[in-house]
Amino acid sequence: MKKTITVSAIVCTLVMNAQTKINYPETKKIDHVDTYFGEKINDPYRWLEDDRSAETEAWVKAQNVVTYGYLEQIPYRNQLKSRMEQLWNYEKISAPFKEGDYTYYYKNNGLQNQSVLYRKDKSGKEEIFLDPNTFSKDGTTSLGGINFSKDGSLVAYSISEGGSDWRKVIVMEAKTKKIIGDTIVDVKFSGVSWYKNEGFYYSSYDKPVGSELSAKTDQHKLYYHKLNTPQKSDKLIFGGDVKRRYVGGYVSEDEKYLFISAANSTSGNELYYLNLSKPNSKIVTLIDNYENDNNVLDNKGSKIYLVTNYKAPNKRVVTFDLANSAKENWKDCIAETENVLSPNTGGGYIFASYMKDAVSFIKQYDYNGKLVRDIQLPGVGTAGGFGGKEKETTLYFSFTNYVTPGTIYSFDPKSGKSTIYQKPKVDFNSADYESKQVFYTSKDGTKVPMIITYKKGTKLNGQNPTILYGYGGFNVSLTPSFSIANAVWLENGGVYAVANLRGGGEYGKKWHDAGTQLKKQNVFDDFIAAAEYLIKENYTTSDFLAIKGGSNGGLLVGAVMTQRPDLVKVALPAVGVLDMLRYHTFTAGAGWAYDYGTSEQSKEMFEYIKEYSPVHNVKAGTKYPATMVTTGDHDDRVVPAHSFKFAAELQAKQAGDNPVLIRIDVNAGHGAGKSVAATIQENVDMQVFTLYNMGVKELK
Repeated sequence: MKKTITVSAIVCTLVMNAQTKINYPETKKIDHVDTYFGEKINDPYRWLEDDRSAETEAWVKAQNVVTYGYLEQIPYRNQLKSRMEQLWNYEKISAPFKEGDYTYYYKNNGLQNQSVLYRKDKSGKEEIFLDPNTFSKDGTTSLGGINFSKDGSLVAYSISEGGSDWRKVIVMEAKTKKIIGDTIVDVKFSGVSWYKNEGFYYSSYDKPVGSELSAKTDQHKLYYHKLNTPQKSDKLIFGGDVKRRYVGGYVSEDEKYLFISAANSTSGNELYYLNLSKPNSKIVTLIDNYENDNNVLDNKGSKIYLVTNYKAPNKRVVTFDLANSAKENWKDCIAETENVLSPNTGGGYIFASYMKDAVSFIKQYDYNGKLVRDIQLPGVGTAGGFGGKEKETTLYFSFTNYVTPGTIYSFDPKSGKSTIYQKPKVDFNSADYESKQVFYTSKDGTKVPMIITYKKGTKLNGQNPTILYGYGGFNVSLTPSFSIANAVWLENGGVYAVANLRGGGEYGKKWHDAGTQLKKQNVFDDFIAAAEYLIKENYTTSDFLAIKGGSNGGLLVGAVMTQRPDLVKVALPAVGVLDMLRYHTFTAGAGWAYDYGTSEQSKEMFEYIKEYSPVHNVKAGTKYPATMVTTGDHDDRVVPAHSFKFAAELQAKQAGDNPVLIRIDVNAGHGAGKSVAATIQENVDMQVFTLYNMGVKELK
């Protein structure tokens, strides 16, 4: 039976449940000082950066003992977990895709830790093709990606162990499932792109010196692996001469060209190509700078279709011939509009996905840039898909929003007709809930959109437990999508709000750039203004407001809670970038400098970053919100030392009774591939921690 929170169950005076003072593990301090432009910065918890030390391991165990001891005494933790498992337990099936003689699709029967890849032959006989649940006993090894050769006879799939970004690539014959050749190791930030049935291209870094999980990786290289040869003889195709942090190779569908993208940060890239149809061809430069984002959408022989934001902050599709590729020869196929473009191809058409105020609309074009039709979507929300091979006669797309579980539709590109292919059977009545988009004003007068979702009939009395979520970085757009964890929060009377902050991609490059480097404070101001709007409009008050974000969003939460500790009751920074003076010294962190700048590039940048770096802005004697930091001990994207050091600072300096905990998943990384069981438990723990610290005594 469903349990919901009523206002009567909330202790409005917020006298907590006679919590005893938490005895945090002792975190030693060391004498370590770094000097930046003549200024000395203490780093007393530098030792926690050593992820291989016994001391760090002991600290992790001790912190988890305290954290789980605290969570276990929350009376409705098991009750909430039971409901989340119940709601999560429905069959999930992906859109199908054809490779060779088989149709493949992913399926999860409900609570399987990893989704299983099935296939059907032409007679309709179904079989399991790959079951990642058999990769490891504890469900911590996941399927990272899968790529078939053009005729579908060969497949290369990658696996991730313990949530790491490092991958192993295994090659099989598709029909027999027989493993062939070497297992390719030490692959990172890479796809696999086949050339005929002879081999494939992939990218990797040299093995780092020191910790594989935290040592710097900034020399990306593109290799070609020929089947049935040892990896040590793989041919270096690109990289190594000049330092580039991100290099990728993609073989065109007609297998005539290899396109190579090279970048030093997460924004802007060079572009090259290699003519595979001519032996001994040399790599040719198409774009020789990092000033814009450029990626090849498709080609028709030597005619290239390129997606670019060159002279088009919201992106456009241009065409040119490889023999005359200079920018003055570029011609618009799909011109820039006032809305951000993200195109895809399938069935011989181009599908232009646009975003207007973070909501999708789709236009279908032919390859001459002529509009075929506006595609009718089932509602207001997020649509994705429409991709496929040139000769596909049926394409698929998904549709979702904050109250609509992701539904898959089949689409006929000739007629434009769509039909429901797979509608999930979720025990959640969408009609009982509503999402409302509002526009609020940030500190400098900028209008910022936010979508607020809640149960119909919710009283705006300031006493609704509310989670405000944000990201605000790296050109990432937060578009409406359904989440089981959020559904449970809504069921229990909670309000869920998502703010589309500057730094994201919702309004193109200008919106992104307005939240980067010396403008990063705009992102935090936007988030603070979102919280103030929710309070002003009586959705909630500071006593019932939580802020939540992950990765760059973890930085967002850390910065806002240290700048405005009075604003919210609960803070949930997940896998956050929290030591901004040193983020660029770990793994691939240096590639994030377009968004952040670095503490070493100038005195001005150092001083600006120091002013908001969460680790460096925790002040003794301040009453911070109840905080639960979350991370994984195998996170090699944003190393857990960020979270360790922030938690240590907060525990040492917190005034008042609000708890400061750190929840560290063991054998888990940045989030990708995390098992269903671990994902459910993490979401349960974040919600019960939030409700308990808002004074909720029971779920009714």
